[in-house]
Amino acid sequence: MPIRFEWYENPTTPDQEEETKHYHARPTLNGRVDTTQLAQQIQGRCSLTKVDVAAVLDALSAVVAEHLQEGKRVHLDGLGYFHISLAVDGEVEAQTKRRNTKVRMKAVKFRADSKLKENIGIIEVEHTKYGAHSRRLSNEEIRVRLAKYFSERKVMTRSDFQACCGMTRNTATRHILRLRQEGVLKNIGTRMQPIYVPGEG
Repeated sequence: MPIRFEWYENPTTPDQEEETKHYHARPTLNGRVDTTQLAQQIQGRCSLTKVDVAAVLDALSAVVAEHLQEGKRVHLDGLGYFHISLAVDGEVEAQTKRRNTKVRMKAVKFRADSKLKENIGIIEVEHTKYGAHSRRLSNEEIRVRLAKYFSERKVMTRSDFQACCGMTRNTATRHILRLRQEGVLKNIGTRMQPIYVPGEG
């Protein structure tokens, strides 16, 4: 199955002319594979049962997390490297009293192994069906896209919103917050794992 992508407008400064705009391609989600599917596929390539494979994947996640908690970099042969990145709450200047409590985990970073890239090999691509997202969408255009999306599906994740409206994660998060405040979207999930449905706005 080819990788779907969309064209995005490169950021420009106010002094750049309209005709100097350029675009870049960015992949959109082609779907999602969960642990059950992975276990089933891995089981077909080894002597372990699907239950055994699922248990190993679960244990792998727990063990990797334990090492990341200790600030270690974890390397999985054929996959890549995992490490923690940090963020600081608030501005820290030279005179600021620097405390450990101001530092928190920002994200888990991943860098792919060359073997993983080789296994992916040559890819096929196709332009996504959502149409041109290279220009910025107005609030009304976003509402139209959401209406079309919810006419075919019941729930939406942040990733779904990104694919639907052709936005980066940060831009999508900002619009979702606005749409929730306007009552257009409603979160029926949790704060860490939100699931959105149409609101009354």
